[in-house]
Amino acid sequence: MSHFQNQDFEVSKEFLEVQKKVDASTKRNYRRVSIGFLILFIYCFVTSYQFGLFDIGSRWFSDRVSLMLLDTYANKDHIIMRWDNTSKISVRFEGSKKMTYDPQPDFLIYNNDGNFNTMVFTSGRKVNFYKNFIELEGYSDVVGKLRLGINNYGKPAILSDQKEIPKWIRVTENKIEVRPNLFERIQIYKSKVVVHRYQVGWRYFFFDFDSLLRDLSFNDIIKISFSSDRITPELGNNYFILQEFLNNSIWFHGPVFFALLETIMMALIGTLIASIIGLFLSFLAASNINPFKIIRIIVKRFFDFLRAVDTLIWSLLLLRAFGPGLFTGIFAIALTEIGTLGKLMSEAIENTDPNQQEGVASTGASTLQKQRYGILPQIMPVFISQTLYTLESNTRSAIIIGAMGSGGIGMLFLSYMRTGVDFENVAYVAALVLITVMLMDLFSSWLRNFIINS
Repeated sequence: MSHFQNQDFEVSKEFLEVQKKVDASTKRNYRRVSIGFLILFIYCFVTSYQFGLFDIGSRWFSDRVSLMLLDTYANKDHIIMRWDNTSKISVRFEGSKKMTYDPQPDFLIYNNDGNFNTMVFTSGRKVNFYKNFIELEGYSDVVGKLRLGINNYGKPAILSDQKEIPKWIRVTENKIEVRPNLFERIQIYKSKVVVHRYQVGWRYFFFDFDSLLRDLSFNDIIKISFSSDRITPELGNNYFILQEFLNNSIWFHGPVFFALLETIMMALIGTLIASIIGLFLSFLAASNINPFKIIRIIVKRFFDFLRAVDTLIWSLLLLRAFGPGLFTGIFAIALTEIGTLGKLMSEAIENTDPNQQEGVASTGASTLQKQRYGILPQIMPVFISQTLYTLESNTRSAIIIGAMGSGGIGMLFLSYMRTGVDFENVAYVAALVLITVMLMDLFSSWLRNFIINS
């Protein structure tokens, strides 16, 4: 018994020594990781200070961001009155001379006595237009009615007696800016007064300002589509409705849908080319298929080279060869994905079960038949899954490279961003892109399950 006890004691002693060594090694590794994180933190802190990231608050203009976001979900009318012709007030949608209301909309009330016209905001507040000034009505932080206009020196000024000017009124030498909230804005200049009346919604989304269908309700459109009485003699009603929708001069549905189709085709054709060429080259890179090591190394380094250059860089390089257009995007996607899919497929081939190839070979099959019936069935699920996932990713990539000159919805998106005023169109295109990516994801998942499980 004492012999066994001594043996147990020796084992316990050895175990404790090993445990101490493990604990010491763990502590050393913990200290190294902690020091590494500390060095990384100090580096990030110094870099952030160097590049001025701590001053980001001073570069943030909340008013600009608010206006930009407002333009993505709201629209506005410009109510304009010139001081040299106060009897005439024009109302323009988004300030465009080509989209001037005639007759005037309901929110502009004309008084028959000729003294003034009244413009009513969506909040119920009012702006009264007189012959030589305007009057604000309904603002709780203003005692009485605030009068703004042109003083005796021909300068914009506050004409009513006010001890304190509200914070939402800014007076300069040549302009008065009134902005009590995002949806109400008044600008008074030497020559005119401009009121911006905002309201939520994408107005004239289906039919533009000049369309015969502009003011019709959804039920009216349905009735017209089934009616035998034609709106125009040369076109059927359904075709006319479709043309009016696609040729909308505000939302540009026709060009947007065509650009979206271009983007999808760019991703689809580019992925198809990459999958075919990548699958063929993957057999040359697989060690269990190609016995020539030098060829395998060349093919694998070729895959590395194609993957190392990003799709965006390929598109910029190919612009010199093909110019702006669909082919640039297609080949930029194809070149990058040949490297990706080729590498993945070559690894899948090398991991196949050799017994299936031996079974096919025992029937007297040729080398090509061994690969066709012994390897392809094993790698096909991986090939389909990776190709469809690549298609999803390439749909997003096609939007980015499209903005760089390859066309499609990306180019249209960038053109709207550059204007600085068409943020509602930016929101529209962004929503379409989001829906397209989601549908592509659902479609590829369904197709993957259908092919693999069938």
